[in-house]
Amino acid sequence: MQVLVIGATGTLGRQIARQAIDAGHQVRCMVRSPRKAAFLQEWGCELTRGDLLEPGSLDYALEGQEAVIDAATARATDPGSSYDTDWTGKLNLLNACERAGVKRFVFVSLLDADKHRDVPLMDIKYCTEQALIQSDFDYTILRSVAFMQGLISQVAIPVLENQTVWVSGTPTPIAYMNTQDVARFAVAALGRAETVRQAFPVVGPRAWNTGEITQLCEKYAGKSARVFRVRPFLLRVMQGVASFFEPAVNVAERLAFDKVVGGGVALNAPMEASYAAFGLDPEQTTGLESYLREYYDTILKRLREMEADLDKDAKKKLPF
Repeated sequence: MQVLVIGATGTLGRQIARQAIDAGHQVRCMVRSPRKAAFLQEWGCELTRGDLLEPGSLDYALEGQEAVIDAATARATDPGSSYDTDWTGKLNLLNACERAGVKRFVFVSLLDADKHRDVPLMDIKYCTEQALIQSDFDYTILRSVAFMQGLISQVAIPVLENQTVWVSGTPTPIAYMNTQDVARFAVAALGRAETVRQAFPVVGPRAWNTGEITQLCEKYAGKSARVFRVRPFLLRVMQGVASFFEPAVNVAERLAFDKVVGGGVALNAPMEASYAAFGLDPEQTTGLESYLREYYDTILKRLREMEADLDKDAKKKLPF
């Protein structure tokens, strides 16, 4: 198929683009800065410059396309409210798809978005889902959770470098998923009639809280972690202060997300129906233990190689 990927430079979007290419699709990626997306072109993707807030660029990007996979979400560094960038952008995209006659639409949403509408990002995902459900699109909604990749900077690296691991609120078990596995579902949806006009949970094999994840990192890194728990009250104060300043509105909205990941209610769901509908094998899904083990094995091996190289250089400087 001719597939347009939105958000292709992001952590998930790039995996979707790569797997769509590998599956034989002709992939076009709409990006804000083609110069920073050269790697997508090297993989075989066609690049087009565009912005969800520029309807004209959407019309151009959608020319000749048969399907859209939308994995775009406002970055933490984007100015202003996510309602301005995400919600307005989503409406622009859906309207442009209608004008272009593109019916197939795969949308990456968030699990339990309907239960957390007081959190801006969750509210936007919920409202986008409702817009699709009430439309004539042949949509597929993937309700995902947090990605394993995010744990590297949040927990794995701090443990390795003897830095503090920051934990907020009440430990919430989350069924983290590898972005490559989420991408498999997104691309598989294109060829599965069973997924049309349906919403599915797309989550990892089991839910882990931050304490369990930290213990895994300690085990594989061979180091003890320093954990500092931030009280929810302090986060609310920070959110209130940030919301007073317009450039920090997006920061305040991100802090509000702590109600989801720090509320103690597990983010998990049964996956049997999802695997059946998408025709995928659950045994091929990455487990968090194997993901972290592979990460530390790779990093520690590289550190040992660097240490050996330094030893060789030091030996060359010896006078005998």
